[in-house]
Amino acid sequence: MLILRGLNSHDSRPVALTIGNFDGVHLGHQALLNELRAAAQARGLQTAVIIFEPHPREFFTPQQAPARLTSLREKLEFFAALGIDRVQVCRFNAHFAQMGAADFINVLHEKLFAKFVLIGDDFRFGSGRTGDFALMEKIGAQLDFAVHAVRSVKHDGVRISSTEIRAALLAGQMREAQRYLGRHYSISGRVVHGDGLGRKIGYPTANIQLKHNRPPLSGIFVVQVHAEGLGVLQGVASLGVRPTVKHDANPVFEVHLFEFEQQIYGKHLRVEFLQKLRDEEKYPDVETLTRHIALDVEHAKKWFEQHD
Repeated sequence: MLILRGLNSHDSRPVALTIGNFDGVHLGHQALLNELRAAAQARGLQTAVIIFEPHPREFFTPQQAPARLTSLREKLEFFAALGIDRVQVCRFNAHFAQMGAADFINVLHEKLFAKFVLIGDDFRFGSGRTGDFALMEKIGAQLDFAVHAVRSVKHDGVRISSTEIRAALLAGQMREAQRYLGRHYSISGRVVHGDGLGRKIGYPTANIQLKHNRPPLSGIFVVQVHAEGLGVLQGVASLGVRPTVKHDANPVFEVHLFEFEQQIYGKHLRVEFLQKLRDEEKYPDVETLTRHIALDVEHAKKWFEQHD
């Protein structure tokens, strides 16, 4: 898969493309990308996806922007797995925000060689969000590229969306999030050095680097971990601000792996959240915290026994 920055391409082969944020790459996104691949194959085109970094809402209203479901790396990994040929990572900044809708459409044609564009019928773009499906279709006809609308995917009558998934994760409804995603929700990252508290109290943890300080969920979870060269491991994870040992801290993501003693600093892990055990709590001392961690480990192991 070719990854390019901005709205230029040195590959002049014509493409079928789609545009969006694709946060979570959920079942709705997957249906769209599968439709894009089918359209590209039927027309002898390459597939291309335009995504924005940062998310436009993070640029305009950073304090009100939603928590991210996926990092840029995670999105790219999902796109590659779904067979996308090219991803254009467009930096969303003040200059881009001022681009007119018609100018944006012309860029798709002149610089990205679009011959087929697949978007939602409610897709808005361009300065002031003045561009819509009708404008894309009109100018596309003038520039000789086709524009098609994709329908929303629903589950039990509910439109699958990143917003619905965030709500499910926040409420600890892991199975609901799984139904919308088509897989377990996961966070991936590199193992970095922590403060060593887990090892001191008998529960060493892999501290996984978070790309953003606002994860979409928090608490204590049963997890399974996909580790480079180590297969799939079982464990229990804590994602939160650790109120017993820290004050006003950024979230920390720690995973205690069962019956595991290898050195894994620097390795990239993907952690799948299977079940929420409880919310994060503040305890009077580290000894009380340790007792509750022991219970979390016991409950997580029992969960695996029951779901083997």
